[in-house]
Amino acid sequence: MTLKQLQNLVVVDQDITDNNYGIYPEKRSIEQLLNYGIIILDKPPGPTSHETVAWTKRILKIPKIGHSGTLDPQVSGVLPLGLGEATKALGVLLYGPKEYHALGRIHSLASKEKLANVVNLFRGEIYQRPPQRSSVLRQTRTRTIYELEVLEQKERLLLTRISCEAGTYIRKLYYDIGEILGPGATMIELRRTRVHQFSENDGLVTLHELADAFAVWEEKKDSSKLASMIRPVEHALSELKSVVIRDSAVDALCHGAQLAIPGVLEVTANLKKGDIVGVYTQKGEAVALAQSVMSEYEIKDATKGYAFETRRIIMAPGTYPKKWRTHSTPKE
Repeated sequence: MTLKQLQNLVVVDQDITDNNYGIYPEKRSIEQLLNYGIIILDKPPGPTSHETVAWTKRILKIPKIGHSGTLDPQVSGVLPLGLGEATKALGVLLYGPKEYHALGRIHSLASKEKLANVVNLFRGEIYQRPPQRSSVLRQTRTRTIYELEVLEQKERLLLTRISCEAGTYIRKLYYDIGEILGPGATMIELRRTRVHQFSENDGLVTLHELADAFAVWEEKKDSSKLASMIRPVEHALSELKSVVIRDSAVDALCHGAQLAIPGVLEVTANLKKGDIVGVYTQKGEAVALAQSVMSEYEIKDATKGYAFETRRIIMAPGTYPKKWRTHSTPKE
């Protein structure tokens, strides 16, 4: 499926791309994916997120990997990893919704009616104060619980599914539910099942599977298994609106320039001022993250001026040829 089909792009101008530079994301080699790819890892319980990243670095033999959203040591589940330059794109996942499946114990058996009434109180916007062991300042703050349901109850054991705003403490949520029930409640086990658009149903990768696939590629030169585990970095930006630019504008953005009207070819329909967008080449490669300073209609009508402010550069400079000039300072 093309970028245009995914993002409902509106044509502002037309141009052709030079196939001597850049590469279509789905055609990247393993070496290129190891610098512009993401892995949706199934973090095991036990190690910290930092330790998990360190192990992945050793497995893949690359120096730079980042993760999106820390998981406590005993928590398992979805942990998106960015490889190489792809670490720069992970920020868009940090503030997206998260989903968890939690097993907890209420300290005294409550009626189903009472339990349902209490659980209902915790849907929507709630107040939370981070626990003492948290890494953030312990101030009361609001968080939104989008969905909260009891999947199964066996006497005092509860299996729940929680869809919530980033930064919600599930252990504290169980504690607060227990406080209102009366006798208290304790979370026993927690698994993260979704980070933004990435779900455990989309095919998570374990550390063992990753190590096996890398060994097959290194020893037998068979990259098929490893390639299936590394997704192009563009997948991390799939929920953002988009702008496609000319080849001649790419390297300027990679050096921190702002995106002006002449460089814009396509934008997402109904783009508004202030929208955060993914900036792409005509081949669909992620160049940067930017913020729109014009709406779709203003961009279509304008002939000059800046349309987007660059927020985060993803593509390395020099991927496309330099087609821009710097202004020299006149000598006195």
